[in-house]
Amino acid sequence: MPTHPAFDATLGQIGGRLRRLREKKNLSLADLTRATGISKSTLSRLESGQRKPSLELLLPITAALAVPLDDIVAAPRIVDPRMPQEAHRSGGRVIVPLSRTQGEPKAYKLTIPTAESDPLTRTHPGYEWLYVLSGRLRLVLGDHDVTLGPGEVAEFDTRHPHWFGSTGEGTVEVLSIFGGQGERVHIRAKPTRWTSPSECVQRS
Repeated sequence: MPTHPAFDATLGQIGGRLRRLREKKNLSLADLTRATGISKSTLSRLESGQRKPSLELLLPITAALAVPLDDIVAAPRIVDPRMPQEAHRSGGRVIVPLSRTQGEPKAYKLTIPTAESDPLTRTHPGYEWLYVLSGRLRLVLGDHDVTLGPGEVAEFDTRHPHWFGSTGEGTVEVLSIFGGQGERVHIRAKPTRWTSPSECVQRS
């Protein structure tokens, strides 16, 4: 009688779960045989997937391992992969965090309004990677003043004086990845030498 593929996949994972739980409790197959009365060869075939699991086998095994039956037969819960996009404002900018983790690097989607076009450079430890989604981004980095359009990329050491915002011609949407010093994001081969901040601006 045919079975559902998802059911077959769950059955196929039971043997590996049994083996991992047994090893976690530092039990040998011989130990489990003594505790359950199930032969060592049957247990071995069950763990390797050569023997189909049944309640007649699983109930004494889970009792011996002191684990709920659900830990053996239940499919693992799949966490919703969608990120909650809780936007907040900083000045006129709308910032949407895109990372789940607490550490770095952190990813953000930034929406920068037309009015944010007056450069006010700053410095701080770290490294930043920018990808323009839409609009035109003005980036001031040290003595350099450049404009990037959709699909263009820049990465730079934030210890250099920098600012980025609108050119004054419209709203800009940017993907930003920021990390601590040394946590660089590379879109091509690493340069063989360090020259100047201008060389950190890359075009895709």
